[in-house]
Parts: sequence; C-alpha cells; structure tokens
Amino acid sequence: MLPGGPRRRIEPAARSTPDADGGRTRRRDFLSLIGAGAFVLPRALHAQQKAMPVIGFLSATSSGRAAPLAAFRKGLSDTGYVEGQNLAIEYRWAEDHYERLPALAADLVGRKVDVIFASGGDVSAFAAKGATSTIPIVFTVAGDPVERGLVASLARPGGNLTGVTGFASELVPKRLELLSELVPQARVVALLVNPNSPNAERVMRDVQEAARVKGVQLLVLKAGSETEIDAAFATLVQQHTGALLVATLASSWREQLVALASLHAVPAIYPWREATEAGGLISCGSSIAAVYRLLGTYVGKILNGATPADLPVQQPATFELVVNLKTAKALGLAVPPSILARADEVIE
Repeated sequence: MLPGGPRRRIEPAARSTPDADGGRTRRRDFLSLIGAGAFVLPRALHAQQKAMPVIGFLSATSSGRAAPLAAFRKGLSDTGYVEGQNLAIEYRWAEDHYERLPALAADLVGRKVDVIFASGGDVSAFAAKGATSTIPIVFTVAGDPVERGLVASLARPGGNLTGVTGFASELVPKRLELLSELVPQARVVALLVNPNSPNAERVMRDVQEAARVKGVQLLVLKAGSETEIDAAFATLVQQHTGALLVATLASSWREQLVALASLHAVPAIYPWREATEAGGLISCGSSIAAVYRLLGTYVGKILNGATPADLPVQQPATFELVVNLKTAKALGLAVPPSILARADEVIE
C-alpha cells in the first residue's frame, strides 16, 4: 500500500454509446487538428528560418584579400546583428574581374537578399545599382557619388542607395605634395593606378597637373592585378624613380605594395594608415577599419527599418597622416619637422 491510506479503485470511464455520436465527432475533429499541426508546424519553422535577414556581400576583389570584414561585422553587431545567429551573409567575389560583377549582383537579387553591400569601389556600386532599384544598397566609393550619378545628393541620397565616400581621389594631389616635401631630391615620381578604376583618368589628370606645378616628372604606371603590380615595380626600378605615389588600388594589395617598396628601397605614400602600420613610409587618408564599421552600422540600420533615401552619404570625419620613422631611417630619409608636426601618429 502507498503511504497515506488505502488504495482507491479508479472506475473506467463510460463507453460511448451510439447516441453519443457528437462526442465521437469532436474526437475526430481533435485528431484532425493534431494531424494538421504535424504539417503546419514545419511550415511555421521554415517561415521563421526565411525571416532571418540576408545580406548580399558583393565584392570586386577576392575572399583572400577582403576588406576588413571584422570591422564590418562589428558595425553590424553594434545594431544588434551577428552573422550565423540572427543574420546570414551571401558572399560574392569578382576576383578582380570587374566584368563578373553585374552577373554576381543579379544573382544576389534573384536570391531576394534584404540588403546588398557593394564593396570595392564604384564598380561594385554601379553593378548593384544596375541589378535592382528596390533592394537597399550600401556602398563604399572613393570619389564623389553625386558627380558619378549614384545618388541625388549627399544629404538626401534618394532612391535605394547610400553609403560612405572617402573622396580619396581628391586627396591624391595632396599626397604628391607630401611626398615631394618628404623626398625633395626625387625628380621622377611614379604614380601607380588601377586602369580599371572609374576614377583612374581623373586621378592621372589631376596628379599630372600637380606634378607640373611642383616641377617633377611623373611616370604613370598601371596595374590591375598582383602580376601587373610586380611588373610595374620592375619598370619603376628600371626608370630610376625616386618615389612612388599609390592611388586607386584596392587596399587588399597593400601588403604586396609595402613589401615591394621595401625590397626596392622606394619611398612610397599610401592612402591607408594600415599600410604604414605594416611598414610603409607614410600615408594620408581615412582608416579603412573605421569606414567599414560605419558601413556595417548602416546595413544594420536598414535591416532595422531605415531607408537608404533617408540615410545621408557619410564622409570620414578626419583624414589621418601617419609616418613610420623606422621605415624612414631604413631608407636614409630625415622626416621634416613640418610633416612630424602635422602627423596624427608617428610610428617609431
């Protein structure tokens, strides 16, 4: 016997009788609902899975030389999104074959992604714009997106595009001035450009004019791949070039550029502080990591309900001048006090 008293006898429930048909009907209805639920529940779960937002990541470069994805993901997390948890990212890499970008963008549109992030400059932005007028697009470009026809204005972009512009091409003549100040003995300066960049012609024209004013000879070298960069440096050495100005090249090539400049002992100025941190001589431009974090927050804001038309195109608040004194010493250069006084950071 169980504790607490004698065992109770449980009487069986009364059986249904023929005139209790209503009860049997209710039971059949209940079983029907249970059966239906077996099919409805997976559909509901599938719908929840589809509800996870998807970013289409369109890049002109390759996965091995991607822009700072960690900074981009940090920007996303600032707005509440973590890849693999409540967000999916579809990556498409053009591998520096810009002609592939339109098809890659069309593929992302066909997959009905929620936002397209166009990385790698104007070419990616235009490929995304050509593929859709409805899916939001967040871009990063070097030049003026209004002049290029990407947006109506910086403050009120209109349409389905917004993003960040570094106005990097406008800074290239300024970099020539800095380079001439740092290496005054250089009578021949090389300008390294990617001929596939939409800003290449403008940059070459502006720097040629700046070189004429400074009284230096300009050697224009074109490179749109790692192999062509190697060839450009071979020409640079053959021509006894005194200094190098890097422009319109993807930041993903910076390690190769810094290594070649070091190998051939060529003083060079770069658009990215990351190049100077990696051993380059001097840089003037915005922080790539800061830009990509900002881009990540823009994508997150759009996923949270903002529209590109109402998000102004951002510009870096400051441009950083970074000097690597260790590299200068290795090159036998004395950095003028005027440059040191203006430097935001000096690497010793």
